[in-house]
Amino acid sequence: MKTNKEAFRDYLELEKKYSPHTVSAYLNDISFFESFNKDRFEQDCIDRVNYGQIRSWIVSLVDDGVSNVSVNRKMASLKAFFKFLLKTKQIDVNPMLKHKALKTPKIVQVPFSEKELGDLMKVVGEASGFEEVRDRLIVDLFYSTGMRRAELIHLMIYNVDLSSNVIKVLGKRNKERLIPVLPVVAENVNLYLSERREVESIVDSDYFFISKKGLKLSESFVYRLINSYFSRVSEKVKKSPHVLRHTFATHLLNNGADLNSVKELLGHSSLASTQVYTHNSLAELKKVYGDAHPRNKR
Repeated sequence: MKTNKEAFRDYLELEKKYSPHTVSAYLNDISFFESFNKDRFEQDCIDRVNYGQIRSWIVSLVDDGVSNVSVNRKMASLKAFFKFLLKTKQIDVNPMLKHKALKTPKIVQVPFSEKELGDLMKVVGEASGFEEVRDRLIVDLFYSTGMRRAELIHLMIYNVDLSSNVIKVLGKRNKERLIPVLPVVAENVNLYLSERREVESIVDSDYFFISKKGLKLSESFVYRLINSYFSRVSEKVKKSPHVLRHTFATHLLNNGADLNSVKELLGHSSLASTQVYTHNSLAELKKVYGDAHPRNKR
């Protein structure tokens, strides 16, 4: 018979369709609380804990220097677990029912400017050879489609349709979406596919982006690639694929795209997730307004 934690794992994987990384994070958080609860309260089973015990763990985490963001993530794991136990009638009362998340500072991601993107394309120049062409296209696709790093890494070659200039992306919770490919980007895709066919070892690979050995690219490789490229043209502290995703959304909004369209392109389930990008757009709007309005002329 499965334990409650094993049943919860199946629920996350099969019903919620969470990624292996997310499932692992949830289960790790629960295991850490189990260990704390056993050491502090000599209680092996967390199915019968009260909020006072959970609160003690929160205090312990904060005392150990764990950030409020990380504490909130751990609490979200516990909350999901107890909600599952309540749903499956393993408990009668959810001890997290009245829990309130710790306050966290609002962090606004600073996107790359259009000038930085233009400067980067000048620095990269005309790419030649399989790896150069591939790396330039990775930057191009991040900026022109706004896809996530995991989506780019797991992109399959048969999901890139140049006859219709669309890419089918498998997003979070296995949700599929179609993203248009700009004509100029389609040209770079064709160039990459031409170089890709020249590498004999990759004939049998279904992954779109691969190494010279035909292997799927790692998350760390893609992160280092973006960081390395943008270090040439930007002094921003954060230079990552996720910042490029922010940049994609911000530049679209700055140039007149409506929020719902950006939401669909990003694969967000709710408009609230997309609205974070309006902060950056508002900053641009304020600048344009300040530069243009006669009342601001001195």
